[in-house]
Order: sequence, then structure tokens, then C-alpha cells
Amino acid sequence: MDNQYDKWNDEKKRIELQDQKFTFKVREIYWLKIGQNIGYEVYGKGDEFLRPVLILRKFSKDSFLGIPLTSQDKDDMFHFKFIPINKTKNNYAILSQVKLFSSKRIKSKLGKISKEDFINLKNKLKELIDL
Repeated sequence: MDNQYDKWNDEKKRIELQDQKFTFKVREIYWLKIGQNIGYEVYGKGDEFLRPVLILRKFSKDSFLGIPLTSQDKDDMFHFKFIPINKTKNNYAILSQVKLFSSKRIKSKLGKISKEDFINLKNKLKELIDL
């Protein structure tokens, strides 16, 4: 396990030094280098610690609020099921893992969510965080 944290630390240093910037928009899905995290925090897989993330809200050209995705079948209040545009496989937005991301973490574009699904996702997220 410690080896994964060491690998992630090296990758994180490379990410910070890169100048690569992506132009991204709300509703788009990207592969992000989200890392090796702790406890129940979702983490990336493979050598680059990648996970698909949906852009929920753009704050600037450098940062956004994102929702990590999974292909694991999850039918509960903490997940939102949808099929990305031009895809055939279900994705599940992990609503409990919403967080701020730097655009430096973006690896490549993966797809997009439909307007209707995006509205439904936002409504489900609002219900989840209603205090």
C-alpha cells in the first residue's frame, strides 16, 4: 500500500509542473488523475491514477467542481445512474464524492452527459445535501 502512495506522490509532482491546460465545460466527462486517496475517498486506478469525472460547475479556467464516476452498479441515494451521450454503458455519479479539482489533473475528454440527465443529477444532489 505504501508503494502506491509513493507512486502517487511522484505523479502529483509531475502534474504540478506541467503547463498543459484544457478548455472544459459543464456536463463534460474527463479522465482525471485523482490520485491515491485515504479511507473511503474515491481514488484513481492504473499508473496515472485515473478516474472519470463529470464537470458539475466551472469556477475558472483552472478549477471546477466535479463528481467522480464509477461503472459499478449502485442504486442508492448517494449515486446517480446515467448513460453518457454516444455510449451504451451505465455510469454512476458518486454524489457523496463531489469536490474541487484543478484543471491540471485532466488527462483527456471522455464524453458528455445529456442536458436532461444533468438536470436530474443536480436535483438529486440538491436533495442529498439539503440541510
